[in-house]
Amino acid sequence: MTSPVSPPPTPAPGSGPWSAVATLSTRQITGLSVGVAVLLIAMKAFALGASGSVSILASLADSALDLIASLTTFVAVRWAAAPADADHRFGHGKGEAMAALVQAGLVFASAVFIGWEALQRMFDPRPVVGGSWAVGIVILSILVTGLLVWLQTRSLKASGSMAVSADRAHYAADLASSAVVLIGVISGAWLAAPGLDAAAGLVVAVWLFWGAVGMLKGAGDHLLDREASDADRVALTNAVLSDIRIGGVHQLRTRMSGDRLMVQMHIDLDRSLSFEASHDIVVAAEDRVKAAFPGADVLIHADPRGPVGPSVPVTASPSA
Repeated sequence: MTSPVSPPPTPAPGSGPWSAVATLSTRQITGLSVGVAVLLIAMKAFALGASGSVSILASLADSALDLIASLTTFVAVRWAAAPADADHRFGHGKGEAMAALVQAGLVFASAVFIGWEALQRMFDPRPVVGGSWAVGIVILSILVTGLLVWLQTRSLKASGSMAVSADRAHYAADLASSAVVLIGVISGAWLAAPGLDAAAGLVVAVWLFWGAVGMLKGAGDHLLDREASDADRVALTNAVLSDIRIGGVHQLRTRMSGDRLMVQMHIDLDRSLSFEASHDIVVAAEDRVKAAFPGADVLIHADPRGPVGPSVPVTASPSA
């Protein structure tokens, strides 16, 4: 669930009314996510009252936590987008990772609650009533959730937002779990097998737990300043070494702050160059990195060396 370091591909332009809808901004998609969560909670609460299904209860609990997570994301993406200030000189990008961490905790809690309820119902099965209402509402929730996940995917390709990625993981899991819930409701209401309804709820709990592990890893990598991928580090180095006056790159360090790549490195320059010439070379190198990684924050330090020869493109991860 980690945000991609490489600049995300721009979606191909489409036509018709759906093309505009599919390119919603990060702020718009997080607002839509909150609205969908409220709608799903209302539908599933009605289905639970009509059926008493434990798998519907599991799905309702999941949607309730989805609402909390979506509200967290709604706030986080706005806070993370705030410009750097005197107290946060590197910006607020890690707010998205913090939101993803909160979401992972909520999903863990949801998995424990649903798993406990499902195990109780497996030993004390109860009949599922109102199956037609429950099935209809679950199918409708699948359609609504599927549309939201599609829109989030399109938005994610344009923004690379970690918070939106975590929110999408929530709803993708909800989409899959709703299919399991549908099986459970049908089994409990029409096949006289309420134990299968409880088993479906347990499957949902396991699915949520697994999804939370992935979210936790992605947020942890971001908060602990995990390095960019080897391919991105090679691309960074080669962008710098395209100037033959630069003899080498060392002490390359990278990390992410929200969807922004932070880069620091040292480069080797001929000690006979003037201060002004060295400065121009460094600025040009920073500009090449920013062209390859839009929005990157780049800091390059020049080290004086002996006369340098032509730079060799890097094909493996450069050493630190």
